[in-house]
Amino acid sequence: MVAAPVTPDQPVADTPPARRRDVRGTLLRTLLTAAGGAAVFLSFPPRTTWWLAPLGFAVLGLLLHGRRARAGFGLGLVWGLAFMAPLLRWTGEFVGLIAWLPLALLCALLIAVGTAAMAAVSRLPGAPLWMALVWVADEALRAVVPFGGFPWGKIAFGQPEGWYLPLAAIGGAPLVGFAVALTGLGAAHLIRDWRIGVPALVLPLAAALAAATLVHTDPDQGTATVAAVQGNVPRAGLDFNAQRRAVLDNHVARTLLLAEDVRAGRAEQPDLVIWPENSSDIDPFRNVDAANQIRRATEAIGAPIAVGAVVIDPDDKLPRNTVVLYEPGVGPTDTYTKRQLQPFGETMPYRGFFRIFTDAVDRAGTFQPGTDPEGFTMGPAKVAIDTCYEVAFDGVVRDSVTEGANLIAIPTNNATFGYTEMTYQQLAMSRVRAVEHGKAVIVSATSGVSAIVAPDGSVSRRTGMFTADALVATVPLRGEATLATRLGAWPEWVMTALGLMAVAIALTTTRRRTRPTPGAGAGEEDTDGGPAGAA
Repeated sequence: MVAAPVTPDQPVADTPPARRRDVRGTLLRTLLTAAGGAAVFLSFPPRTTWWLAPLGFAVLGLLLHGRRARAGFGLGLVWGLAFMAPLLRWTGEFVGLIAWLPLALLCALLIAVGTAAMAAVSRLPGAPLWMALVWVADEALRAVVPFGGFPWGKIAFGQPEGWYLPLAAIGGAPLVGFAVALTGLGAAHLIRDWRIGVPALVLPLAAALAAATLVHTDPDQGTATVAAVQGNVPRAGLDFNAQRRAVLDNHVARTLLLAEDVRAGRAEQPDLVIWPENSSDIDPFRNVDAANQIRRATEAIGAPIAVGAVVIDPDDKLPRNTVVLYEPGVGPTDTYTKRQLQPFGETMPYRGFFRIFTDAVDRAGTFQPGTDPEGFTMGPAKVAIDTCYEVAFDGVVRDSVTEGANLIAIPTNNATFGYTEMTYQQLAMSRVRAVEHGKAVIVSATSGVSAIVAPDGSVSRRTGMFTADALVATVPLRGEATLATRLGAWPEWVMTALGLMAVAIALTTTRRRTRPTPGAGAGEEDTDGGPAGAA
């Protein structure tokens, strides 16, 4: 039969109302999801709106509940992009979109894998708990994949001002992230079952208040007067290495000025001095003039200096990102080589493959990692050294602390990221590490922000960006190990295992529900998320 043609006086069928509602609903969910991810970004430093992170998880919890894993993946991708794209804006400050957007997309895809799993467990009894545990598992995944991991967006790193920070002393960054996620997911569950939602909302905050009693700042191994020297760079940008003699001279000059202040009584005599990463990109073992300048500064200040340097290995002729310990009257006595190298900066994964697309990959270094986590003995302090990027990795910092350290130093170089938020994000990580391990932290940056951090995560001294300065303060030396230090990675492993177990149970339950009943027609099948249950 041939359909009759539509005549001008015949009405044309409108879009079905159900379809219009579905399109509007999808658009609304997408906008809400993006708003939730943006809220988590806005909870990160330099802002102090840490309470936005639980709100971001509350939005995620409302939208994921009862969804299929496929829908959870899509929602998580939007949420992750709204979170990661602005958070990682600093990666493209001088190289453009080629580094920034692919990295943000990759991180968002890994988050989407986690939110797909969170959607799967959202139907289980006690859903907020299982969803928060899955989030911990997802953060653990991002800390190892890809290219050795990129844990920069851990939720704990946005909480240096928040109520949850004391939990770091018990279970490190993973426990802080779990508590933030559980609070938000519990709040989302209030409208479904207050008997589950209220405990999930209240218990993390109560635990954080209790954990505050475990954060100690007393100097059980005495005190040390420390100095963090920020010499500054002539200009920001990727070419700061071309200015390496000027950068070295800046740090020598600022240390000599500090020595004058000490002699004049305007500053305390430091027991130890921390220079930043890349403060001497001229190898002092190969360049006599550079070595003499560093010795000059060491003798003037009368204290050992940890100097961030690029050192060429005499055997393989490849560079090492190394901190060299200089002591007055002696010279170089010890070295620490950075163990966790930054991909696409200090190293270039799959260099040959990426060169197909751009020869800019050859600007990445060929640095070789170190293996020894032991830091330096400097005056009365045993100093753990964690260089720049290393502070983002739980295990790297923990290994350096368990070598007997009673103080942590973070030499870093932020000049390649200009005036972006990167330096504030990194300082937040240092504050979390201070509480996690119960140690004072000295952050020394080439161009800002340098800081002295107390064991409770508070900042007692800090510099501005792109200014020459020297911070001097007396800090407690603490040998006592926190519970987080003693437990190590166990809290994260246990939470990850429980989260994966919940995913396995949820998937098994779903398969049983979707299995056709013998003798039943297709219309009688319980699809658990099919047409009747689809959102």
